Amino acid sequence: MAKREPHSFRTARGLISATAGLILSACVHTAAAQESGRLLATEGVSQVEGAAGGGLAPWALISGYETRDAIGATLHGTMIGLNDFGLGSVGASAGFYDRIELSYAHVWFDTGSAGGRLGLGDGYTFNMDVVGAKLRLFGDAVYDQDSWMPEVSAGVQWKAAGSHAVLHAIGAQSADGADVYVAATKLFLAESLLLNATLRGTKANQFGILGFGGDRDGSYSAQFEGSAAYLVTRRLAVGAEIRSKPDNLGFAREGTAYDAFAAYFLSKNLSATLAFVALGPIARQGDQNGIYVSLQTGF
Repeated sequence: MAKREPHSFRTARGLISATAGLILSACVHTAAAQESGRLLATEGVSQVEGAAGGGLAPWALISGYETRDAIGATLHGTMIGLNDFGLGSVGASAGFYDRIELSYAHVWFDTGSAGGRLGLGDGYTFNMDVVGAKLRLFGDAVYDQDSWMPEVSAGVQWKAAGSHAVLHAIGAQSADGADVYVAATKLFLAESLLLNATLRGTKANQFGILGFGGDRDGSYSAQFEGSAAYLVTRRLAVGAEIRSKPDNLGFAREGTAYDAFAAYFLSKNLSATLAFVALGPIARQGDQNGIYVSLQTGF
């Protein structure tokens, strides 16, 4: 008799199929749409879990350059080379009428030679699927220049990780879970400066790659994520981010993640990001630092 899929995997498959269908529909509609009136670089880039924002933190801004009368969509690919590991992400997102964002990302974590030291085998790879949704609540970061009010959005990211047996062995309570967040983004056009603050409710271990909850703590905790970006030119933005993480597993302690980035927007259809990233200690292998490279295209 064939082995039955875990319920979480069947649920993930359904969510992924529905999200992919909506994103594909957005791409088709956008291909025929007129060029958006939103300013270059105001969609940010795609974060590792697929939402529009910085590499680490989601922003309140909605994916794509669509206005309130249009639909936009983006595709991204990201690679992070760390001291002992490799982290990658591919995905897509769609923005509907500058109000709602849907996103999907597939994330993988290659243990490389560290997998052998951990007893998993060289090159053992963890996988995770992330389905996200974001709703702009109020404010407009681009057009509300005469107000102190930021653009504010609320979002959710539902994550399903593989390697259930391994995650259970290291003390994770579950292989899947949901993060919820509220993001506030303020763009100061005169100063060419963007500031973002995100408050996330989560119990994810290493973004969810190592499951959710643990033997040290299994409850939700509030974590802070912040971004600052400066537009050096119309096409080039530089900045930095910080993202705190819960420390749930006795097996592998976690620390705060940081990055310093440069993003170049060739056009509204193509951008590239290069960053130095520090993710803190991972799986008893010490602090993990490396180079982050991401490409994004929009339609």
